[in-house]
Amino acid sequence: MADERVGVIGLGYVGLPLAVAFAEVGLEVIGVDVDVGKVAALMAGRSPIRDVPEEALRAALESRRFRATTDYGALAEAEAVLICVPTPYDAMRAPDLSYVRAAAEGLVPHLRRGHLVILQSTTYPGTTEEVVRPILERSGLQAGEDFDLAFSPERIDPGNREWTVRNTPKVVGGITPRSTARAAALLERLGAPVHRVSSPRVAEMSKLLENIFRSVNIALVNELALLCERMGIDIWEVIEAAKTKPFGFMAFYPGPGVGGHCIPVDPYYLSWKAREYDFYTKFIELAAEVNQGMPFHVVEKVEEALDRYERRGLRGARVLVLGVAFKREVDDARNSPAERIMELLLARGAEVAYHDPYVPRFRAGGSRFYREIVEWESVPLEEGWLRWADVVVIVTGHRAVDYPKVVATARLVVDTCNATAGIASGSARIVRLGAPWPDAH
Repeated sequence: MADERVGVIGLGYVGLPLAVAFAEVGLEVIGVDVDVGKVAALMAGRSPIRDVPEEALRAALESRRFRATTDYGALAEAEAVLICVPTPYDAMRAPDLSYVRAAAEGLVPHLRRGHLVILQSTTYPGTTEEVVRPILERSGLQAGEDFDLAFSPERIDPGNREWTVRNTPKVVGGITPRSTARAAALLERLGAPVHRVSSPRVAEMSKLLENIFRSVNIALVNELALLCERMGIDIWEVIEAAKTKPFGFMAFYPGPGVGGHCIPVDPYYLSWKAREYDFYTKFIELAAEVNQGMPFHVVEKVEEALDRYERRGLRGARVLVLGVAFKREVDDARNSPAERIMELLLARGAEVAYHDPYVPRFRAGGSRFYREIVEWESVPLEEGWLRWADVVVIVTGHRAVDYPKVVATARLVVDTCNATAGIASGSARIVRLGAPWPDAH
């Protein structure tokens, strides 16, 4: 018999799209989140996530196929429960599984015979069996016998309109063949293919491979961008040339660093776990080192640009940052490289403001790089602010920003993501990451 009632723990960037998608295909969905304000907003039809339109949320509510609550007890009504909570790292870049543990512990009193539990949070191989299973078995029920347990990695790409939770293929691995088959059958209800693997550990590792692949290739092109700067070559032109090869090449692009919920975090999850086996992931850690160094390089480039073209240093300089989301066209600023860039600018005495059409408020600081916590509101992209700035730094290249206006009005622009490509004229000098200086010959 198919599972018709689904519980989703964690109604964030992963859990909410999943919950609404299940409701859209006719399942009854109970969403659980500890954030009282978020639950109230959801029940009022207000979506905190751009990838979940409010009309879709309201339709799910009106059909009575979705409801949100802070009460874990409601999960006793469900036949299947998916855990979709954050998996960050701590100050020492060790995995922080506190949210996963809390979700599993919250479920224990309400776990019943016949339940299916699927962990979706990105994590290191072994988490499902070594962390989640022992917690759930405190209920007195045995995984694989009394209830089913599986891992299926989330594949949410914020802002991607082509590949969504409804059509992106899934991977699933259960602790028993029955757990795998049952989890796959549930996920297949969304309409996308489901690839079954032999264990949760394989599924957990597959997610890390996907994201580490991106991390390593971004690091490679970031390192080449630094080399191209020194050699007076334009890395963006190099990439466009390499892209003409129809096989054996995939384009990655340099930038001010990596951000989001996966790329900056996942390599450390695997590196931490690998040390348990006396194995050191040097290649992966080197990539993380290169990517983490990019915000520092950006600030050094801003400092040098001010010295070259404005005859001044960073102390007392007015810097307008364009884009603080971790990638363009999203409202997600988690782990954005803008945070470190703005901290470093403040630490060197600059005055900082920002504009982002998708992120109305932003905070940085409280770190070893800048102790004070600073909170900003996005300023309007108008002539006054562009003329206020000694330098405009483009960190995230949202398409909604009028870059010809920026170049026409600002005095100096440092472009970290090639957002100004193709703009031939303007009053500003444009200094691009990975490219020769404007006056280089």
